[in-house]
Amino acid sequence: MKTRIYKSICFFFVFSMPFTFALRFDFLTFLGDRYRSNLIPFREDPLFGNKPIFNEYDFVVVGAGASGATVATRLAEVSEWKILLLEAGGEESIFTSIPQIAHYLQFTRFNWAFTTEPEPIACQGNKNKKCLWPAGKGLGGSTIINNNIYTRGNVRDFDRWAEAGNIGWSYQDILPYFLKNEDISIAELKKSPYHGIGGPMPISYAPFKSKLLDAFIESAPEVGMSIVDYNAPGSHIGFSKIQGTINYGRRVTSAKAYLRSNLTNLHIVESAFVTKLIIDPVTKITLGVEFEKKGKKRRVFARKEVIVSAGTFNSAKLLMLSGIGPKEHLESLGIATLSNLRVGDNLQEHPSFAGLAFTVNETVGLIPQRLFKNIIKETFNFLDGTGWLTTMGCEGLGYVKTKYNTDPGDVPDIEYIFVPMTLAGEEGTGSGILRRSMGVSDSVEYDYYNGIINKDGWTIWTMLMYPESRGQVRLKNADPHTKPIIRANFFDKSIDLYRIVEGIKQVIELSKTKAFQRYGSTLNPRSMPGCKHLSFGSDEYWACCVKRMTMQMHHQSGTCKMGPEWDKNAVVNSQLMVYGISKLRVIDCSIMPTITGAHTVAPAYMIGEKGADLVKATWLNQQIF
Repeated sequence: MKTRIYKSICFFFVFSMPFTFALRFDFLTFLGDRYRSNLIPFREDPLFGNKPIFNEYDFVVVGAGASGATVATRLAEVSEWKILLLEAGGEESIFTSIPQIAHYLQFTRFNWAFTTEPEPIACQGNKNKKCLWPAGKGLGGSTIINNNIYTRGNVRDFDRWAEAGNIGWSYQDILPYFLKNEDISIAELKKSPYHGIGGPMPISYAPFKSKLLDAFIESAPEVGMSIVDYNAPGSHIGFSKIQGTINYGRRVTSAKAYLRSNLTNLHIVESAFVTKLIIDPVTKITLGVEFEKKGKKRRVFARKEVIVSAGTFNSAKLLMLSGIGPKEHLESLGIATLSNLRVGDNLQEHPSFAGLAFTVNETVGLIPQRLFKNIIKETFNFLDGTGWLTTMGCEGLGYVKTKYNTDPGDVPDIEYIFVPMTLAGEEGTGSGILRRSMGVSDSVEYDYYNGIINKDGWTIWTMLMYPESRGQVRLKNADPHTKPIIRANFFDKSIDLYRIVEGIKQVIELSKTKAFQRYGSTLNPRSMPGCKHLSFGSDEYWACCVKRMTMQMHHQSGTCKMGPEWDKNAVVNSQLMVYGISKLRVIDCSIMPTITGAHTVAPAYMIGEKGADLVKATWLNQQIF
């Protein structure tokens, strides 16, 4: 009982007291650090206790996100191996288990808080025309701050990887690893051969469901769509409730799913910032890593391999700092080149538009102000696994084709992300957290959303699934503490922009269905600042809106591209080994040749599972799936 009262007081003060935004989150982090919830046991030996870090391990894994936590745990299943997992961030707090506050967590220590360079086309409404680009930092990586959406991608995504020369990466090759990761609890999907039972990652629907989600699902047949299981082959076009990485209404990160196991041969060290890979410049053999902890520089060596799973930005950065990357770039910074590879190229993401706003005439949406007024009640609901705090915020997905789609059959090019709230609907708290997490300015709020602030409504974030544009990551200097230079180059290929425009127009037609008109759904009639000179509703107008309010989905990938030896842009081979360097692999979403038509956390787990098996096959001479 004391525990429940303590948590209720914490939630009340965090969300109800009239703190400034910054103070509120300082307080949240403080409380989360001071109290570890027994509802989400993490591990019995936090911070690796007082045990010394050995000088040498069989494997050193850098990064504890979805892929890294998976790799480290699976390798530690070989009892005679010693594994070291190094993570730059710290452990989760009790608040990271709440799906509803994912966007709030982007303003805490759990976010690397990257930004792009000023973009020439996208993010024109943001400060200095820079896109904000969150990436998770801590034991759990981006699974700490993401929206818990579990989508695998299309069959063709992986078959295309194999067709490009990546042997062993077709859909039939990687399906067993999706199944191995998953523990499905959705009743109607348990008997499906395309879902797994008994894996470490629970997959379920969120306990809370809004009435507007019902409208979204019911609108499907009105526009010729079916209700589908988007994670099964042959049914990617259609609408669905979201399958999420949640369990009894609580967020499940890679740390909770994988790192709670009591594997005594897995040593986990948090707040360990890896600065460089140790590579013999003559033999090109990877020996270990350099890292910093508590202000001290340390070295640790790997008998077998070093595995980099630091994420799309930091994996590319670490390789370049260590002499693996474009020779002309490294030499310009005084870094000796050990392997001249196109590290940092091929950056891909799912650009999206979140600015549509439809108001309704009933109190059926998710309005944060109402949540905060009932925070004590909702806290007790959350402890029981119910209520508003258990929602992922986004509730439904839709997969559609636009007129530009030339792919045959069941390959959509636009994803709808249904949210029972608009960016204007969250302004009642005076904070606009979701809007600010996207970099949308105050001027947009007061102009574009004037008249519908704090009103019930809904939106669909329109996400481009297969962008043709490519970005780039480069070092700013040779200092490992300096954030990398990120150029997103969103809409460098104009077809990307106009696919999103077509998706927006289809959403507007969807709003006219009987299912949504039951609530009097009405499109916000105000014009976007910077686009008022264009005819409202025209293709040119919506293109201007997308360029002004560009949103990315934390799906960065591709900077350490997997490809055959003849691919001049490849960084790793199909075994995920770095070209030109021995005993070094990259195992995370940076290896994707092309981005999947999916929120990338499920593919990240799959890459971790398969990557671990590739390592085992090398050193144990055993067959894999």
